Amino acid sequence: MASSATLLLLLLLLLLLTLSSAILDASPVHHRHRHRQSAHQNYKDALTKSILFFEGQRSGKLPPNQRMTWRRNSGLSDGAAMKVDLVGGYYDAGDNVKFGFPMAFTTTMLSWSVIEFGRLMKGELGNAKTAIRWATDYLLKATAQSNTIFVQVGDANKDHACWERPEDMDTQRTVLKIDRNHPGTDVAAETAAALASASLVFRKSDPNYSKILLKRAIKVFAFADKFRGSYSDGLKSYVCPFYCSYSGYQDELLWGAAWLQKATRSPAYLNYIQANGIALGADESDNTFGWDNKHAGAKILLSKAFLVQKVQSLHDYKGHADGFICSIIPGAPFSQTQYTPGGLLFRMEDSNMQYVTSASFLLLTYAKYLTKSHKVVNCGGAIITPRRLRTIAKKQIDYLLGDNPLKLSYMVGYGPRYPRRIHHRASSLPSLSAHPGKINCGSGFTFMHSENPNPNILIGAVVGGPNGHDRYSDERSDYSQTEPATYTNAPLVGALAYLAHSSGQIYTDNLD
Repeated sequence: MASSATLLLLLLLLLLLTLSSAILDASPVHHRHRHRQSAHQNYKDALTKSILFFEGQRSGKLPPNQRMTWRRNSGLSDGAAMKVDLVGGYYDAGDNVKFGFPMAFTTTMLSWSVIEFGRLMKGELGNAKTAIRWATDYLLKATAQSNTIFVQVGDANKDHACWERPEDMDTQRTVLKIDRNHPGTDVAAETAAALASASLVFRKSDPNYSKILLKRAIKVFAFADKFRGSYSDGLKSYVCPFYCSYSGYQDELLWGAAWLQKATRSPAYLNYIQANGIALGADESDNTFGWDNKHAGAKILLSKAFLVQKVQSLHDYKGHADGFICSIIPGAPFSQTQYTPGGLLFRMEDSNMQYVTSASFLLLTYAKYLTKSHKVVNCGGAIITPRRLRTIAKKQIDYLLGDNPLKLSYMVGYGPRYPRRIHHRASSLPSLSAHPGKINCGSGFTFMHSENPNPNILIGAVVGGPNGHDRYSDERSDYSQTEPATYTNAPLVGALAYLAHSSGQIYTDNLD
């Protein structure tokens, strides 16, 4: 009797164990099915911070809802030297100069981020639009006079000789402009792209503002195209080597026309692209996308018109876009891109992370177009799927956020370890509330050369990043590695929105 009771008990225990094991096994299978992409990083948190960064770069009179509270009003008399109002806009990086060329590109990329991935941003969409509007309000001021654009406020050489807070600025606020006698096709066409792309962002939420932006974009592009020449030629001593237009102005004309074609749907811009595309470098094999060279971005953008909107006359741009993609795929035929031993896309020692964020954005955006049109990329017989493009982009962003040999986040304020001594005047000097007295031009260098961490945390700032061997020195003096820039963050905003959604951190019914 005792042995059969024991046997019965053992059978019952075995049945219970089998049932509980089945229940445990079933749960994660369902969970994995819902969120196919695993996430080691908090993309949602990084998205919030990447947009907040722009508040730390603001120039002008700050609004009551300013969240980066250690910053105060600055540059309130900008433009006065030329009797124009140029108050507002953004400081480009860690200095106190307003460079129109990178500011316009930053605006275009923030707008493209919202156009492609804004519906996935949920609560951050309003903040992203505010960041765009802070720039476009300024660009409208800068383009208010016909056939004239004010393209810079501040003398970079004199500004860089000082280390002072924007709130204390006493260097000359030199105002530079382009006009019909001193053309700047590159900066003018990029400004047109910024205004046109932003008009799409505000088309539904603020139609009147959208119309103002588009009307101005059309005028500015006509000026850019009619009076041709590089702004670097006339303003060389002021804009070089800081933001020289090394690639010429052809890429900006193609880029500007592409955005105007998208914003207006006018056959005039489509005809312009068809007639001038090759002359403007559509088939050139340059594989760097950033504030200077826009060819790759124009190719991807125009490929959408063919792939998604079925504009057959732009058929060739699928091939042009594929060429760019093939050039950055590791191990693919025609690949021209270096990667660090830790897997980071590496273009150059100086502020390399800007190319990481811009390339990642293009990979995710092109993957979206290819998925919608059921197409792939053919790299000399090697088939590259949209999924592969997303995997590569995700790896780049994960590296940036801390999945790297140093286990260091290159975004300030994100993760347990991040850069503490960034090359940024306002962040490295005590705030006005901590030190109400003026800190003069030269005396600020005491703080610049200090080993102490920056007193003000510029949340969301992405620094220049490591060298080609994955090494990084957290030293303020090493601006190539420790300086953040607006044009590094702008494309990152869109990439993070996509990754936050695809990993299930932001839920929305829209699966774009």
